Amino acid sequence: MSEQHPLANATVSMLRAKINENPTTLSEEWLSWLASDPRKGVQQLYRQYQKQQAQIKAEKEAVRALRAYEDQLRQQGYQAICGVDEVGRGPLAGPVVTCAVILPEDLPPFHFDDSKQLSHKKRQELVRAIDHYAVSVKIAVVDNTVIDQINILEATKQAMTESIQALDPKADYVLTDAVHLPLIDQPQENWIHGDARLYSVAAASIYAKEYRDNLMTQYAQKYPEYGFERNAGYGTKEHLLALEKYGPTPIHRLSFAPVKAAQNRAHR
Repeated sequence: MSEQHPLANATVSMLRAKINENPTTLSEEWLSWLASDPRKGVQQLYRQYQKQQAQIKAEKEAVRALRAYEDQLRQQGYQAICGVDEVGRGPLAGPVVTCAVILPEDLPPFHFDDSKQLSHKKRQELVRAIDHYAVSVKIAVVDNTVIDQINILEATKQAMTESIQALDPKADYVLTDAVHLPLIDQPQENWIHGDARLYSVAAASIYAKEYRDNLMTQYAQKYPEYGFERNAGYGTKEHLLALEKYGPTPIHRLSFAPVKAAQNRAHR
């Protein structure tokens, strides 16, 4: 008489419940039993578990890679490491928004990623985590009138500088996404694609994008023809058609070519 399989009396539902209860504490012996169970439902359950664990491992590795450089800076004695990023350099309307954030060394391993690659729901979850755990986080907003006066790059530098200087405690090292800031006192590094390569810069990018998207949704209620809640002020087909039909609003950047052209046509 063959020996009964150790999990033979457990239904697929019971096994799924055990996995979901705490997937990180399952013993190697128990997983070996699961892998050897001949039932199709159990095999499917085991493959799902393996896939989930592989995803968790990949996310942990991604977080470790994003944190690596900041970990090196901490080993050199820096503790209040600030990541700063902007959102809104390209749109035809609305402000440029920057975020500066100092994250604690013992932050749980949240997977901050390039904000453009994340869903709105996921960004909201990460913003709540930043609000809860950050040592300090500050937003700066520079509106379209200033952008028109000093150009978008200088407006971005101004906003980044303001958000960094508002931090409490003060940062002792600054990491930016590509932009050099001549008016800050701290040592700084400017990484190309920093929002995909540095942990705190990625966090700042997510926070700034959510803040600006919310602002543009509020503007959409005042100027409903332009679809700002969908395009965030970028020059989509919908936005350009509305600009052609209705002309610029008070939040449009008159120094940007499509807006300037629409304004000129309106004044003919």
